Amino acid sequence: MSEDYAQTRGLLTLWTPGDVQVQLSEHLRKMRKDRKLSRRKLAEMSGVPEPTIKRFETTGQISLRQFLLLWGRLDQLDDLRRFLMEEKPKAPKSLLDFFEKEEKG
Repeated sequence: MSEDYAQTRGLLTLWTPGDVQVQLSEHLRKMRKDRKLSRRKLAEMSGVPEPTIKRFETTGQISLRQFLLLWGRLDQLDDLRRFLMEEKPKAPKSLLDFFEKEEKG
């Protein structure tokens, strides 16, 4: 992850946006295979072209709209929305913040 990205977001993380893209594509590919769906069948069900599904599964590249169309066919969009709406614990901005909280708590 670039230092600029982490600093502008005020986050301490080891994950890059690319890492998350790959994880999302692997997760959806696993769900597709668990349901024994071919890319062609998923394309028919979702309206996302088969070559786009293949590109997403191999590179992680896809538009947000197409990602949501696939997610909606393989999982529940409501689950994704609920995850986005739930309050998350605040991450420490630095290791110093983390250790200071540990000492107090």
